[in-house]
Amino acid sequence: MLRTSLAIATIASLAFASSAVARDQIRIVGSSTVYPFATTVAEQFGKSTNFKTPVVEATGSGGGLKLFCAGVGVKTPDITNASRRIKMSEVQKCQKNGVKGVTEVKVGYDGIVMANSKASKKLALTRKQIYLALGKTVPGPDGKLIANPNKNWSDVDPSLPNRKIEVLGPPPTSGTRDAFAELALEGGCKKFPFIKAMKKKDKKRYKAICRSVREDGAYIEAGENDVLIIRKLEANPNAFGVFGYSFLDQNADKVQGSLIEGKSPTFENIADGKYPVSRALYFYVKNAHVGVVPGIKEYLAEFTSNKAWGDEGYLTDKGLIPMPSPERQKFKADAANLQNLKM
Repeated sequence: MLRTSLAIATIASLAFASSAVARDQIRIVGSSTVYPFATTVAEQFGKSTNFKTPVVEATGSGGGLKLFCAGVGVKTPDITNASRRIKMSEVQKCQKNGVKGVTEVKVGYDGIVMANSKASKKLALTRKQIYLALGKTVPGPDGKLIANPNKNWSDVDPSLPNRKIEVLGPPPTSGTRDAFAELALEGGCKKFPFIKAMKKKDKKRYKAICRSVREDGAYIEAGENDVLIIRKLEANPNAFGVFGYSFLDQNADKVQGSLIEGKSPTFENIADGKYPVSRALYFYVKNAHVGVVPGIKEYLAEFTSNKAWGDEGYLTDKGLIPMPSPERQKFKADAANLQNLKM
């Protein structure tokens, strides 16, 4: 039985190696937030080596991990970007489909912004107000949970504008959506003591209440294309958009980020941990493809070089918030050694 299993594994490996001739270009999928960083590294890599420039697609973090974990072979991606950490359920799916060796590389940090057109007034919000504006279920006047009745920002708080709540954001497949729900919505939801107390008694219900986004038109799913959200905000000064800090940084002439808990979404505030809606960014490498699809190790070396992700690296020009030096050294070593993921 053992010999049979080994024989099957060897045949599969040889089949993969022979079919890899059909693909001599790295294929990368995943997060739209990490996309501009991965694209910039891919372009630098293509210019400075003899390898072809990798193909990078923005499929969303969840969508990318689904493609990545589908199996081993040239029809599946080599690397997937993620604006949240891989879930245990996704690790299990990878393993079930034969993707046994995966290396995790943390890229840096990013803030999630709620931005609007510079033609409008900049808003100052709390996470509690964001939850009351966008949560699917919120406390009613009697304290009981009800379907969100708030139509205008002024319904949430009289100090906010008497304007319709319109927020353009990513779909459920997006890591940005996951992180926004966890950091902003849940961050505001747990300000209500009776909901916070629910976490210990019924964690599943607590998460359903605190992380569910309303579906009545106040929150508009705008796909994985953050550039499209920027254009829509320009066309509609009353709307807000949810996306990563890097897109705010690259479009600072068109849009502005709302203050959250009194803190602006700036490079310094995110790096210092003062801005409350910030998260880590990652990519994952399929180790079985290294040495078969040309250039993966070299791409990893480019991404994890100081000239790319360092304090003065070219990715900071794209809005990446660098990790402290010890973290960079740790993940650089993990990438070089193809360190297997540990959850």
